[in-house]
Amino acid sequence: MPSLDAAVARVLDRHQPTDSDDEDALIAELEDDDSGAFSAHREKRLEQLHAEVSRAKMMQNSSHGTYQEIKDEKQLMDITTATKLCVVHFMKPDFNRCRIMDEKLRPLAEKHFDTRFVSINVENAAFLVVKLKVQVLPCVIAFVDAVGVDRIIGFEGLGAKPDSFTLSELEGRLMGSGVLVRAKMTKEDDLRKLEQKRAAREAEYDDDEWD
Repeated sequence: MPSLDAAVARVLDRHQPTDSDDEDALIAELEDDDSGAFSAHREKRLEQLHAEVSRAKMMQNSSHGTYQEIKDEKQLMDITTATKLCVVHFMKPDFNRCRIMDEKLRPLAEKHFDTRFVSINVENAAFLVVKLKVQVLPCVIAFVDAVGVDRIIGFEGLGAKPDSFTLSELEGRLMGSGVLVRAKMTKEDDLRKLEQKRAAREAEYDDDEWD
């Protein structure tokens, strides 16, 4: 894949790739972002921006840009063999740590549309659980060209405080395996996630008080 201009990448990474219904707004943001230097490379950058927006929309048709639970392990095997870059979360929906991992993987999936992100309940994947030696949950396996290149067991290796790792820390770990094309998460993404978590905690506290 050709190298993406840094200014184009910055503008795209501040948005969901498929939020680009208003391409004119992205072009205006690109011009603001790069000020005087923009004109020198204008045509090339406009071409790249348009191509990336079009590619994101096309890949969305094959479920890229979403985080999807797969119910059948045969379907999961088909996905991992047919998809160049794939992240699979083996989980149980009633495990709290699996729910936390789901919450982190979903926003990554929305930005990293080059990579397919899926999850599967281990109860629906008896063969794969044995074949891949999945023993501790959550277990996240990165596949590149149908080969498992890395796995995250529990929250192992995720930040200084594994129980409160950030989107950027999870992204960095997956980047190391080559399953993600480039770093896309921003400080704003991490702050937004923290705000959502705080709001959810407050809502839960309010519910407890009402009871």
